[in-house]
Amino acid sequence: MQPIQTLDEFFTRSGADVSLYHMGRRVTDCPRETLRAFENGEIAWPEPWQQQARLGVVFRMGDMPEPAIWFLALPLDEQGKLSPAQRDGFINRLLETLGRNAAQLENKPLGQAETADVDHLMKDNPLAFSPDITFQAMLNAQATYALELAASQHLEPVEAYLSGQQTIDWQALGLQGIADYVVRLDLPTSEALALRLPQLPTSVAHSLCYCLEHRSLAEPLVSALRARGEQAAIDGDVETLCACVRAVGCTPSADAGQWYSSLLNDPVACGPDIIAAIAGRGWLLLEDAERLPLLLQRLAEDKRTNFNAVVRDLALIPRLRLLVMLTLRDAPPDSAIQLRLSALINQARS
Repeated sequence: MQPIQTLDEFFTRSGADVSLYHMGRRVTDCPRETLRAFENGEIAWPEPWQQQARLGVVFRMGDMPEPAIWFLALPLDEQGKLSPAQRDGFINRLLETLGRNAAQLENKPLGQAETADVDHLMKDNPLAFSPDITFQAMLNAQATYALELAASQHLEPVEAYLSGQQTIDWQALGLQGIADYVVRLDLPTSEALALRLPQLPTSVAHSLCYCLEHRSLAEPLVSALRARGEQAAIDGDVETLCACVRAVGCTPSADAGQWYSSLLNDPVACGPDIIAAIAGRGWLLLEDAERLPLLLQRLAEDKRTNFNAVVRDLALIPRLRLLVMLTLRDAPPDSAIQLRLSALINQARS
């Protein structure tokens, strides 16, 4: 029997019940086929973040009483494909910890002691990372919803507060409850939330936005977020504006796209915070022949931005790579983009 060489093979041969989630730019389902093709070198990672493929693995093996969760950050090469050395080292340690080969994994279920050893591997694993609390809350909400498990105890007060049916101290609302609420949003709830959004305290609106950015939204909610963001811009509240910009980033709608375009067309409004919000969370809306070049132009014009890092990060996204390369190549000789590129080349030579 062939030795285990990939994470996908390990999960298959161990008989684990596995659910995978992207954990880089947003928390969303990751099909097993994506991991398999990525580990086989067939595709670049579709949602890279900081030159890593960040993955949440929710799995249950043997007689584990509860699913375990791994957070793995797999290094990427310049093409966005797997740099396998650290992954290979992790698999070797994993098999050594279990003390068995591939055939034994298939023929004998893992016991509680052994699965505890597997989980313990993450404590000194160079691939392990700790997502921020919003990402953790969204993973927990999505996983429990997908497994048809009960939501957290924090969901009910969030529903009561955001529906306006009960007067609750908003400071007592739990982030996990907001994440559970967002995962369960349907059209009627979205429409009700859109009406409630203008009245929400700033702190609640921020937490809500940071959860909403992980999913596609209904049009009424997109319009309400744009209105709240534009009001924040008038009030000089850049943090709320950026939160609203991020919130609509995973929604490929005409209204969201038009809002991004209007921001990018306004050099005064489009400062480094807005650029970071759009580049980090709105990449789906940048798959556009006008929007992406305009973002790169604003990025190059503002000396406060890290032009090289943002361009490299965007170019690793398979859907944007060609458009980024063409925009850089076709930039006029005296443009801000070319000036930035020339500065980078001169810096590399010195």
